[in-house]
Amino acid sequence: MSRWDPGAQGRLADAALELFAEQGFDRTTVAGIAARAGLTERTFFRHYADKREVLFAGDRLAHHIAARLAEVPSGVTPLEAVTVVMEDASEVTTARADWARQRAEIVAAHPELRERELAKMGMLATVMAEGLRERGVSAAPAQLTAEIAVLAFRLAYERWAAGPPSVPAASLVRVLLAELRDAVTSTCPSPTAPTPP
Repeated sequence: MSRWDPGAQGRLADAALELFAEQGFDRTTVAGIAARAGLTERTFFRHYADKREVLFAGDRLAHHIAARLAEVPSGVTPLEAVTVVMEDASEVTTARADWARQRAEIVAAHPELRERELAKMGMLATVMAEGLRERGVSAAPAQLTAEIAVLAFRLAYERWAAGPPSVPAASLVRVLLAELRDAVTSTCPSPTAPTPP
């Protein structure tokens, strides 16, 4: 076994998900994951801080989002910029549909994993807000736009995981953010009087 085994990270992720599904998250150990992947525990820890991190791709998504936001052409609104980035992030996170859906089920079933997911989402919002500020957006609008984009990303991912396989998560992100844009740029309809009983 070579020191830097190509594909080790993916093999570890696949092995972890298999074991989480077979024996449960709590009963799965790092040693078991490494053995299933045909790797050592040391190799596991080169790629992941702990077994929970296997489900959250470390900081790779945050780096991807930062890089993608920097590539968005100038001349677009902050909401348009984050829409492009979140659509792309949705495509990346759902590229392996069966794996991503199974991951969503495991996270939903464990409070500590849901908590970790919220923390990771907060980190993504921070990264995105920093990227928007680098584009010249002032602090408060940058943070608000980033938080909203990450919320849309999370809701779209949850809907995608629970919905029909034919609906791409990226289109759900686009729809949610378009609905938000429409809601904040249109006037509220007049309230209707309650109908008498």
